[in-house]
Amino acid sequence: MNVILLGYPGSGKGTQAKVLSQKLGMFHVSTGDIFREELAKKTALGQEVAGYLNAGRLVPDRLVLDVLKARLGAETRGLLFDGFPRTVEQAEGLDSWFGSRGQAIDAVVFLNVPEAEVARRLGARRTCSGCGRIYNVISAPPGKEGVCDACGKGLVTRDDDKPAVIERRLQVYRDQTEPLLAYYRASGNFYEADGSLPPETVAEKLSSMLRRP
Repeated sequence: MNVILLGYPGSGKGTQAKVLSQKLGMFHVSTGDIFREELAKKTALGQEVAGYLNAGRLVPDRLVLDVLKARLGAETRGLLFDGFPRTVEQAEGLDSWFGSRGQAIDAVVFLNVPEAEVARRLGARRTCSGCGRIYNVISAPPGKEGVCDACGKGLVTRDDDKPAVIERRLQVYRDQTEPLLAYYRASGNFYEADGSLPPETVAEKLSSMLRRP
């Protein structure tokens, strides 16, 4: 089974992908993790990705797909995509790749969370200024307010977790990713789940949904 999880930043895609991939024996596809692997290995594709990242530019759709194909070509488990594709162009490229392998996307699940809740979640993230450990003052706070449990250094709000940047991130999502919902709704294998419920409840609902015959 090949599955795509879609949703706003902060909707819980990464959390749910980790849980589901373990429960269902799937390979969790995180483009960020795969990019980091390629960069660490200093592959030709990794060097090309680095050129864009170092210049502060978006990695082109073609290159993103090339990196994924290189990493996933020999993978025999079902694939669980976490927040990819991000654009209709990437979705079309992914469909074409699966088609060339005689496969398809079996389910696309949209984690539906109201924008106000997404903004609240993103604004609640705090990062340790020492070791980099991440906390959430709503769902996973430190033992002592403003202090890292692991190293005792102060917690900070990163620039990309500040209100103005959060609003820009949400606008990018609306502009680029929302059209994906229309694209996949037409496919006949599109599902929605309430991502505002507690994470354990969401995980149970998603597991039941994806285990359907």
